[in-house]
Amino acid sequence: MTPTLLGRWQTRLLLLATVGSLVSLPFYLGIIAPSSSVYFLVLIYIALFGIGWDVLYHYFQTFRWDSDWPGVFQLLAGIWEAVFVVLLVKIFGLPGIPPEDLPLKWFVVHYSLVWLAVYIASQTIMRILFPRSRFKGGQWL
Repeated sequence: MTPTLLGRWQTRLLLLATVGSLVSLPFYLGIIAPSSSVYFLVLIYIALFGIGWDVLYHYFQTFRWDSDWPGVFQLLAGIWEAVFVVLLVKIFGLPGIPPEDLPLKWFVVHYSLVWLAVYIASQTIMRILFPRSRFKGGQWL
């Protein structure tokens, strides 16, 4: 299945809102890292910027012979998105996240865990919960 742009957006937002929030909760509560709401703000910014990045990813996908997006591209996209957000925060700051409020060590740990959990969920549980979405370009609504 080659996801449509709407399918990419729906999947990204659903997984970040559910799986991403569950992974971010222990960070917010201070179980894994010093307690801070910055982790949920990072999640929101990843989702917002991701909507824009998905437009670009979808465009690049059309140049591939099978119009598919292999797993290694997903990994590279995840790394790029993390670098983009951390550079924005550290250089300019983002609303609600001053540069000093985002320790790089905890950002990397949090982002890596969220990305891994979302990736695994997209490859497993999404296929179980929404089996027909693959026939609709990844759209589940």
